[in-house]
Amino acid sequence: MSAALSELEKEVIDIFVRIAGVLSLPRSVGELYGLLYISPKPLCIDDCMRKLKISKGSTSQGLKILRSFGAVNTVYVPGDRKDFFEAEAQLRKIVAGFVNEQVRPHLDNGKARMAHIDQLIAAEEGEHREFYASRMERLKGWQKRAGSLLPFALNFIKPE
Repeated sequence: MSAALSELEKEVIDIFVRIAGVLSLPRSVGELYGLLYISPKPLCIDDCMRKLKISKGSTSQGLKILRSFGAVNTVYVPGDRKDFFEAEAQLRKIVAGFVNEQVRPHLDNGKARMAHIDQLIAAEEGEHREFYASRMERLKGWQKRAGSLLPFALNFIKPE
């Protein structure tokens, strides 16, 4: 396998690096997904490291993140004991995995925090207690809408 990236590979990888940036994911996650996405054959960790010129730690961590939300799959290559990876190409699966791994935990944590804030407001004796309570009610509405919007939004991503 050639160690140098082709112009095509560079362009595709750049698209996914930009997407990773928007999603606040490490650059290596975008690089790895882009490389695997445009690769006609599954790649092992060593192949990815060599092509992208990134460390084993960055490669392993990036693949772990990608696997956690289903963006890459481990595939069997007959006669080789290494793990090989290929990109998941169905957007719906990737988005659903990302939402479940990255977004939903933040929403769930927010509920516990809001319950704590409610307790703080209940203990508040100052003149702003009513203002704080009204702001929290609005924030709870935002959170409720965000939680109900996620499954609804996923319905718009059709299986390919």
